[in-house]
Amino acid sequence: MQIYIYLIFGFVILIKGADFLVDGSVSVAKRLKISNLVIGLTVVAFGTSSPELFVNILSSFKGASDITVGNILGSNIFNTFFILGISAIIFPLSVNKGTVYKEIPFNFFSVIILGLLVNDFFIGKPQLKILSNLDGVVFLVFFTLFILYTFSIAKKNNDSEDHIIKPVNFSKSLILIVLGLVLLVFGSKLIVDSAITIALKLKVSQSLIALTIVAMGTSLPELATSVVAAFKKHIDIAVGNVIGSNIFNILFILGISSLIKPIPFKESSNFEILITLCSAVLVFVSMFTGKKKTIDRWEGIVFVIIYVIFIICLILRG
Repeated sequence: MQIYIYLIFGFVILIKGADFLVDGSVSVAKRLKISNLVIGLTVVAFGTSSPELFVNILSSFKGASDITVGNILGSNIFNTFFILGISAIIFPLSVNKGTVYKEIPFNFFSVIILGLLVNDFFIGKPQLKILSNLDGVVFLVFFTLFILYTFSIAKKNNDSEDHIIKPVNFSKSLILIVLGLVLLVFGSKLIVDSAITIALKLKVSQSLIALTIVAMGTSLPELATSVVAAFKKHIDIAVGNVIGSNIFNILFILGISSLIKPIPFKESSNFEILITLCSAVLVFVSMFTGKKKTIDRWEGIVFVIIYVIFIICLILRG
């Protein structure tokens, strides 16, 4: 029982740390007059992805590759099907043309790159199934291109829409950022250690724990951010947060993780990669079904149903 308390406590600390980091970072970004879309795709996406980042860094150092892989794939699937689904049910998610033809396809492209690299498609040795240090460099190169593109659109999106968080004193913003980072490190350690122990006690794979409990827990900041944004009709932030987080998770977090230590992939992980790829495709398709450039409420319901089916399949697989 004690280990479950540690796990819950770890999530509480992790989420609070992410909350502080997002508050401080968004406040700084707003003072720099960065647009809502760019804030959603970068600052908020990075802040809400920070739990995944710290959990992965620690699991990489511990050699817990199942947690490293499961956390990212599980988070991306949860982000797309559950978070976008719930957000669309609250308020239909209409996005701009750039998001439809650039950000969403970039998300799809990042999953394709992951699938190719992890199966070592480029060197003709599919039996390897490992993300090497070189693969990490490739991820980070594409991530840099994404960041450069994102800030290039900042000049075109100087919207006057209110942001989720009002600006606070600059020094207070920095304190929030530092405090958030400290809590993230401590919370991540509790989660990784607890997840490994729980998997051993329940005699289930670390991958199952990572794809479900850990992935959902580390994605709670994305859920809270997008749901609040949907209620307040900040659609650019609601969608940008999820798409940006998914891109951050694969290109940046897996990139950093594989630089720390090469990540071995199990054959079964290709199933999660396929589901992640399908989720990216469905988001793009939803832009052309029903109301154009919009994830409608009925599509949000379909997304949530797909996620429930995915979880059931994972549990049955064990």
